[in-house]
Amino acid sequence: MTSRTISRKGATARKTASAQAKAQKVRSAKAKTGSLIGEIMARLPFTEAQLHKALMAGILGVGALIVVLAARAAGVPALAHKQFAAIAASTGFEVRRVEVRGVKRLNELKVYERALAQRDQAMPLVDVAALREELLQLSWVQDARVSRQLPDTLVIDIVERKPHAVLRLPNRLVLIDATGHQLETISPERARGKLMLSGAGAGEQVAVLAALVEAAPALKPQVREAQWVGNRRWNLTFKTGQVLALPEGNRPAADALVSFARLDGINRLIGGKVAAFDMRMPGRVYMRIPGRTDAAPVAAASSTASANAKPSPKVAEADKPDLADRSKSDR
Repeated sequence: MTSRTISRKGATARKTASAQAKAQKVRSAKAKTGSLIGEIMARLPFTEAQLHKALMAGILGVGALIVVLAARAAGVPALAHKQFAAIAASTGFEVRRVEVRGVKRLNELKVYERALAQRDQAMPLVDVAALREELLQLSWVQDARVSRQLPDTLVIDIVERKPHAVLRLPNRLVLIDATGHQLETISPERARGKLMLSGAGAGEQVAVLAALVEAAPALKPQVREAQWVGNRRWNLTFKTGQVLALPEGNRPAADALVSFARLDGINRLIGGKVAAFDMRMPGRVYMRIPGRTDAAPVAAASSTASANAKPSPKVAEADKPDLADRSKSDR
């Protein structure tokens, strides 16, 4: 048999030109796409390296989620959690730094002592709720928030209690807040200039005392010490050393303090010669003046006070019932 060879003609010039045009269009499209992506990346608020890190974290997160779901389906969630933590730790997601915020008076080392126990732990294994409860046990901490700042930082925000007064106890002075919560023991030097509370149960009456003093705001800066007497009433000591004995009951005590403030505004009682004022008897004020027996200055105070729009308590000499003697019955 005779074999035949079939020959095909080469590509025509038109086909070659068409193929070259298509290739040029592809190259042009790729160039435009690359430049567009580059422009978009330039406008983003993070770098390509940061984007790559975020994508890697996302991929790891998806992988860890798959592991968790698979483990849960198999009935081993604890193992899945450990596997997830191991994966996170191996990629740098573990506690390496602790950042504490909001601390002014609290000893910051006490916060770090508790937080650093989480050091080098994988982030998923950090029990932020338990750490918060530990921090709330510190006397100065009113509230706390613990959060994870990936990849390696624990952030602790502290809300401190505010010091309000000093509580005088039998063997020490203690700084307390407005609720009577004890903050720390302080020295007499640090206690100087602060409101001093004394008497059994005084720490539990801080809010009551604050409301009482607010009834006469003009006297508030003058009060240096408040003594809770007999678990039922207050003796107030002013910065001048003068003592005011108030009656029992919140309302009677507030009314008496307002009356005293009115008398002081007219007669300048605070800073005068009277050592003690006794307002425990309704409608009367007993004054003790060291070394004085005549009632002339006291009567003058009474007549001046009567000129006020509201009737003031009658003022009498303190030698009738002496403040110091009567205070014995309150103990």
